[in-house]
Amino acid sequence: MAVYGIDIGGTKIETAIFDNNLNLLKSWRVNTPTKDYLLFLETIKQQIKYADDFSAEKCNIGIGMPGLINNQGKVLSANVPCATNKHIVKDLLSILERPISLNNDTRCFALSEATLGAGEGFSRVFGAIIGTGAAGGMCIDGKLETTSQGIAGEYGHLPLSAQLQSKYSLPVLICGCGLTGCVESYVSGPGITRLYSHFTAQPQSAKYWSEQLKNGDAKAKQVLDCYVDILGQTFAALVKLQEPDVIVLGGGLSLVEAIVVQLPRAISAHLFGGFLVPKVVSAKFGDSSGVRGAAILGMQNCAK
Repeated sequence: MAVYGIDIGGTKIETAIFDNNLNLLKSWRVNTPTKDYLLFLETIKQQIKYADDFSAEKCNIGIGMPGLINNQGKVLSANVPCATNKHIVKDLLSILERPISLNNDTRCFALSEATLGAGEGFSRVFGAIIGTGAAGGMCIDGKLETTSQGIAGEYGHLPLSAQLQSKYSLPVLICGCGLTGCVESYVSGPGITRLYSHFTAQPQSAKYWSEQLKNGDAKAKQVLDCYVDILGQTFAALVKLQEPDVIVLGGGLSLVEAIVVQLPRAISAHLFGGFLVPKVVSAKFGDSSGVRGAAILGMQNCAK
């Protein structure tokens, strides 16, 4: 029997059909309705109908989406605001009439990379997205770590240390989550823009920065040093708390080779002396990892 993975983003909804060996059979994308909840639900329903017509059967479904789902089943999502405070699983169950599994999109990424991905062969795999935002998830022996409130993995909302704030004379920023000083404000794609503006007084995109970095620009290198120091200290805190065997990086900034190369040394600088740094690798499945992880979630949870 096939399984459907749905990766909901703030711009696009990707739907993919996989066989039971996780071979991709078909995938497509449509625009995400972010302001009209009924239209949002109807759009998902239409994608499932199309998938059923293709498969000639009603398959199980796994869904990943940005935001958090609390222990009452309510969603908090800045990227899909119409879903905030809605009981999305309950509502989807009523219109899809079959089992579904829903989790944060970065947790789905982690599950994908722990399952025959870049985390293959490791027991404790942390998948970390560094892109528009900064979040991730922990997998242990191929299963997502489950917690009562569903917030484990939100490393981007650990606070910037006073030591690094002082070292680089960084402004203390209010995060979009409502907290102050979250590292996501500095290590995400928009964070690169803030850092570049801080060091050069020129607001430039992360893409522009990466191009300047390749050209050997001194200011771009200064931004990189600060960026990697912050992310290294953050991941060192993660290692102290959860001790992953490997950290798998995804998202647009994971494509900047200098970040991947320099992170292990930066983590080590903030760890206890004599303790090993986990392996740091790039994702195997790239942009497809989220929807693949959603399908794996659907396979695992619906098999219970």
